[in-house]
Amino acid sequence: MAEWGFLTNHGRALLCIANDPGVRLRDIADQLAITERSAYAIVNDLAGAGYVLKEREGRRNRYIVQNHLPLPETTIRERTIGEVLDLLVGTNHVRRVNNAKKSARASRATKTAR
Repeated sequence: MAEWGFLTNHGRALLCIANDPGVRLRDIADQLAITERSAYAIVNDLAGAGYVLKEREGRRNRYIVQNHLPLPETTIRERTIGEVLDLLVGTNHVRRVNNAKKSARASRATKTAR
């Protein structure tokens, strides 16, 4: 069976940036299993289309996602980048916070038991 993905590399790179606005191209490339050169091209595509702004911070870039912009695809009901990222990143954020709380509770329980 052929492998396929739900999101394009552009969408996945946008998620990486939304999760960590200070993410390095090397980290984007690792997470997407692509070359740094491809990650650079994707981020430049996103910046060129206006979906991401690059801001220089010392030797690194910080990215600002333009949440108010519509998705490039035409759909029945127009969605913004921010709405989609809230669905995708928000769910992950809630899951991470809940896991951290569970871990903290378990750690306290272990200390109390000692």
